[in-house]
Amino acid sequence: MRVLKSQSVKARPICELLMKVGSIRCYTSSCRAVLLPRFGGPEVLELRPDVPVPDLKPNEVLVRARAVSINPLDTRMRSGYGRSIFEPLLPLILGRDISGVVAAIGASVKSLTVGEEVFGALHPTAVRGTYADYAILSEDELCPKPASVTHVEASAIPFAALTAWRALKSTARITEGQRLLVVGGGGAVGFAAIQLSVAAGCHVTTTCGNQSINRVMAAGAEQAVDYTAEDLEVVIKGKFDAVLDTIGVPETERIGINLLNRGGQYMTLQGEAAALSDRYGLPIGLPMATAVLLKKRIQYQYSHGIGINELCYKSGG
Repeated sequence: MRVLKSQSVKARPICELLMKVGSIRCYTSSCRAVLLPRFGGPEVLELRPDVPVPDLKPNEVLVRARAVSINPLDTRMRSGYGRSIFEPLLPLILGRDISGVVAAIGASVKSLTVGEEVFGALHPTAVRGTYADYAILSEDELCPKPASVTHVEASAIPFAALTAWRALKSTARITEGQRLLVVGGGGAVGFAAIQLSVAAGCHVTTTCGNQSINRVMAAGAEQAVDYTAEDLEVVIKGKFDAVLDTIGVPETERIGINLLNRGGQYMTLQGEAAALSDRYGLPIGLPMATAVLLKKRIQYQYSHGIGINELCYKSGG
């Protein structure tokens, strides 16, 4: 994950500013933004100086960006992942994470105030992302930024951490004393999952590259296995109550399934829905993805007595 820090913006003419009478809430009608006009490599991205800023809905917050991060989902979407869903909506503004300052609030927003430092993340399907001087998020997608964390640090947290939280708390429902295997603990989601699991009192084993071993051990993992140099099936001992597979290839799925206790949960970030929809179109692709997942669930429940779940990010919470 890369983090981009916002630079100062040249002041705009007063005619471009809108202000509610009797209120300190104000916002700009246009701003700089990085647009995706078509799918492709980094070269297709365009920095435009005057992209319209939509009016706020009652539950929305306008955030002046101080830092945003680049997630793997952003680069995959730029290359065409989810084409069947997003192509009709081009041009898009990519970006999920943001840290910044509240510039304006909708009429029903109660928990945040103008001038407050906040951080948060948009839903994966948002078409106006955070690669802009001003981003719009709903109130429940934001929270106050701790003073001890910089904007750059804060912008790298929400999307990955909330994905890990959903896997561990909503799906696996981890409890103190359980054993958890994180496949790919060196990445943003995996690293967040290690910390959340340790905080919940779980015993964590993880796989990662050699360069990440010291970092994941410092985060609380009890065992870190270098997947580039060691045989995972030989080195990793015992069974686990849950496996979070952030890699999601057939080999890691097979290993993860075989290392689970009966009644355990296998969770992967690599679902079939978007890929099959891109290949066959939404009317065929989505039912096909549902059928593939259902088949796996029946197969693994019968053969191993475990559950399998494909995860996506969920905002809020």
